[in-house]
Order: sequence, then C-alpha cells, then structure tokens
Amino acid sequence: MAAKKVKITWVKSGINRLKEHRSTLKALGFTHLNQTRLHERTPQIDGMLRQVGYLLNIEEVK
Repeated sequence: MAAKKVKITWVKSGINRLKEHRSTLKALGFTHLNQTRLHERTPQIDGMLRQVGYLLNIEEVK
C-alpha cells in the first residue's frame, strides 16, 4: 500500500500570527508565501495542518 501524500501551499501571511503558528510553518518547510511543499500524510503532519490550516491550501495527491 502506497503512502498517502498531501500537497500544501502557503497562501496567507504569517505576520501577526502566534509564534507557535509561525514555527509550525517553518517546521513544514515553508520559507516564503505561495510556496508549495509535498509531505507524506502522517499523524504529525495532520496535527500541524489542523493548527495552521487556516493559512494553507491543502490538496490530496493520488
């Protein structure tokens, strides 16, 4: 069974957000706005996406 992947694009600024949320964006690998990253769907990544999902565009990759 292949691991599920998720395509994440950072679409809203981290300015004036909680420090923990900015740190989570950095942990996901983002360095600038409108950047896209591809991650495997794990419980750790799901938790990060729940925390900062309001700043991201999230798509399942098949």
